[in-house]
Amino acid sequence: MAVRQGTGPSAAAAALGALLALAGPLPAAAAAAAEPESACTAGTGPYQRELEDHVGRPVDGVQSAADCLAVRAFQRANGVSPADGYAGLATYRTMLVVAAGSDPNAAGDCPEREHRVTCVDLDRQLLWVQQGGRVVFRPVPIRTGRDFQETRPGWHEVYWRSKDHVSTLYDSPMPYAQFFDGGQALHGSPGSLYEGGGSAGCVNLTEPDAERLWDLLGEGDDVYVWGTKPGTED
Repeated sequence: MAVRQGTGPSAAAAALGALLALAGPLPAAAAAAAEPESACTAGTGPYQRELEDHVGRPVDGVQSAADCLAVRAFQRANGVSPADGYAGLATYRTMLVVAAGSDPNAAGDCPEREHRVTCVDLDRQLLWVQQGGRVVFRPVPIRTGRDFQETRPGWHEVYWRSKDHVSTLYDSPMPYAQFFDGGQALHGSPGSLYEGGGSAGCVNLTEPDAERLWDLLGEGDDVYVWGTKPGTED
């Protein structure tokens, strides 16, 4: 595509805009740098240090305009809403998923077996499925049991599945429920996973993630749970 020559600042700006359009979207960091610092005004968040470290900003735990832009670029790149630059819980939990990447079991906490194992990491509030050393279901965010209703650690097995289940105890929908220990199940949860503090013991997923997990697993599949949910007693 030829860019028509012109004179003066407006012609130069138009030419630059055309070239940038051909180049495609800017990377998140570059997009953040391209915005004026006055465009982002969110204050310091509870996960400020963690997000500063992840997005490559100086780690001081105090929000700056440049920090705000970098966090907002991360939010936009990973579908966090609102994308306002605030280092809150939803952004932090999304960061944990991104950081886990394709090797969520780098620490070796979830035992590797020749068959499928659903790994439930209470510490990071993540779930993935692995077979041998291969991840067959990439890490996704979860919400596990609150204090005194903790998700029980150890080895379990999916023993019953109910696609359109409704809890008889709480009268609430549990779509794509896969029960692995008593009344505790892997299942979809409407709304945000980052509100309410915790479940009544089940492993809550977003409904799309729960549906994908339903399509992968079956009765007899192993589930391994370990760690401690942040905010609960050891």
